[in-house]
Amino acid sequence: MLQPFRHLPRAKPLLANTATRRIAVTAGLSGSFLASTSSLPPLGGTSTFVNHRARASQTANEIRRVGMERGLVSCEWLREELDKESSDAHPICIVDATWYLPNSPFAAPEGSQGALAEYISGPRLPGAVFFDIDGVATPHLAGVPHMLPDEERFATAMAELGITHSTPVVVYDRHGIFSAPRFWYTLKVAFGHPAEVAVLDGGLPRWKELGFPLEDAVASGSTKTGPKDEWQRVAGTSWTLEEVKGNIDSQEALIVDARPAGRFLGTVPEPRAGMRGGHMPGSINVPFINLLTAPPRMLRPPEELRTQLQSAGVQLDQLEANAGTSVVTSCGSGLTACVVGLAMHQLGLPLEKWAVYDGSWAEWGARQDTRIVRQAADGTEESVP
Repeated sequence: MLQPFRHLPRAKPLLANTATRRIAVTAGLSGSFLASTSSLPPLGGTSTFVNHRARASQTANEIRRVGMERGLVSCEWLREELDKESSDAHPICIVDATWYLPNSPFAAPEGSQGALAEYISGPRLPGAVFFDIDGVATPHLAGVPHMLPDEERFATAMAELGITHSTPVVVYDRHGIFSAPRFWYTLKVAFGHPAEVAVLDGGLPRWKELGFPLEDAVASGSTKTGPKDEWQRVAGTSWTLEEVKGNIDSQEALIVDARPAGRFLGTVPEPRAGMRGGHMPGSINVPFINLLTAPPRMLRPPEELRTQLQSAGVQLDQLEANAGTSVVTSCGSGLTACVVGLAMHQLGLPLEKWAVYDGSWAEWGARQDTRIVRQAADGTEESVP
């Protein structure tokens, strides 16, 4: 039986993130409407929500927790769960968290009006709701996109999706796996959702490939708002610019950069204008795309993930023993960093040992007061002016 939440003791390894964390893992609303920026409140707000582990009985929800506990579920698993949900007090909420990256393999299809328009027109998974990654975010003074939302803004968005503290959630995107892990991280890690949250492996492409049922009719815009719970950001799950700057000297945590190798090495230009190329001193490169299969993009099998991570220098043996380095993942704008976090979690990385540098390279590479190195013509490392 799950025990009530308590702070977990943290050992002090050679490289350790000493930020205090809280974890919540338990189990159970669904609807079919949109979370959009039009109904969000102004920035600010407070909450008194405290993460905890609920005492669970031997119910269908506890059995479900076993299937979702590593944050990844198959389309086959979800189909079976949906088929037996008629009497479930806490049905799974399915969330479409698609986001498109222009000028990349993950750009919107030709003629697309955007992820929200595609959700409305369909096809989409049965009963799915839509989460706007750009809309439900805290504006950044320098224009860094989709920063984590403040507590009040997030609470309003979750109420619009029908997500309460007891709601199990499965999130997908239209790529396979790309942007969905960002919502998983936001809900489960950054806001400590007490119920289970999982990414749908292969997303909409895999669901369609298997011939599973879809909704093709235009989605209704009518609100099915559920109760508005209070949410609290979990300390230490998101690193700031200043924390990452300090880590370069302290080496408190291992920084893992999920961008493509050329961008990490500084041998190809950054896609955003005005960005310096290269990487943070002491960071290592695990391109997120190396962790995925060919379309439909699914997470690679565990042994292949292990090979990719170990070859890049991630100390999996220490991490699995819960005594390894804490890990901070970064990428272009904080999305695909969550793909790497999801992959490491499949191999045993506890969620309390992982954080995301939320500003990522969109913040770091745009500034002149950040230290950057790149690969020189002779293969050595040089500083970037």
